[in-house]
Amino acid sequence: MPDQTPAALRRRLTLPLLVLYGTGVTVGAGIYVLIGPVAGHAGAMTPWAFVLAASTMALTVASYAELCTRFPVAASEAAYVRAAFHRRSLSAVTGLITIVIGIVSSAAVSVGAAGYVEQIIDAPRPAIIVGLVVLLGAFAAWGILESVLIAGAFTLIEVGGLMMVIAAGWHADLPMASTLLAAPSLTPHALSGLLVGSLLAFFAFIGFESLANVAEEAHLPEKNLPRAMAMTLAITTTLYLLVAAIAVTAVAPARLAASPAPLGLIYREVAGASPLTINVIAIVATLNTILAQITVAARVVYGMARQGDLPRALARVNSITATPLVATALVTATVLALALTVSLEGLAEFTSIATLIVFALVNLALLKLRLGTSKDGHPHFKAPLPLVVAGLISCMLMIATAFL
Repeated sequence: MPDQTPAALRRRLTLPLLVLYGTGVTVGAGIYVLIGPVAGHAGAMTPWAFVLAASTMALTVASYAELCTRFPVAASEAAYVRAAFHRRSLSAVTGLITIVIGIVSSAAVSVGAAGYVEQIIDAPRPAIIVGLVVLLGAFAAWGILESVLIAGAFTLIEVGGLMMVIAAGWHADLPMASTLLAAPSLTPHALSGLLVGSLLAFFAFIGFESLANVAEEAHLPEKNLPRAMAMTLAITTTLYLLVAAIAVTAVAPARLAASPAPLGLIYREVAGASPLTINVIAIVATLNTILAQITVAARVVYGMARQGDLPRALARVNSITATPLVATALVTATVLALALTVSLEGLAEFTSIATLIVFALVNLALLKLRLGTSKDGHPHFKAPLPLVVAGLISCMLMIATAFL
């Protein structure tokens, strides 16, 4: 008689794979696609825009580190809110916003990827977008280990591309240190540009929280997930600050903002060489982010369907691939529709605001759990309470910048 036990997710992800996954989904989108728009708003203060964005992320890392070890499940943000407030409707809204973030960010990076592909292949942009999204949706359906291994390989390539730019800047003896240490301008116009730039730069750091959504597939999640989140943020912040300093030192911000392939432009100006290699690496980097975000969004759909907040059909896990195929197909189709109809900067700004709303809810949920009577029976990471409060305030302040 055949086994009727439902297929389940498997714990196949070790700490190195988690770090590769988190770094890959973060690095691919931000610096390769958005360094131009950020520089267009922040100008010479572009490194400071990344500092502000990284600081907001760092405060919220502490809350995620505790909550993902308290509740190591897919659809993590929705589960945190449900545990704190015991309101299914609020939990469902949180989960839906998280799904939208994954889908919209994937669409944004798909548009950015097409801009780099156009530098190499003479093809209509819609055709490029369709080919990329369908291919990556198929990889996401293949299997979590396979998806993360592919993402890990992509990560090594994309970090290598950033190191090429950094090495070229170092060899050219650019005054990177003075750029990084320069005090920000305090004029109203400059501050306004810095705040808008930091909101876009925030998109560049979205990624570490995706690790919480593969908690059911991680080895020793109570130890490995907090470590992977912290390491992901440290690696990406270091890379971003160095590249941002090189970018605004070597290229006028207006030129960066106008370029469809800004990293290629920076490398050509600094190294005096063809940007072909960097453009190819940029394509790999952006594809990595699309793959990771489709994978995570599908896991959140799966988790919500399993909880009964979405149709049960979306919770089906294929016995061969051990992935939620129906959820993955739905996410892929929605990514494709948005990528074909909405601009890059519009998608990126929407993603940043929506992510900040979810982060605020996550911080608030942890405060409710810590200040209430809720107790958890198994060991978990414990975030310092002042960091949780600071995380909530910083998210609310950055959301406010979108309406200034």
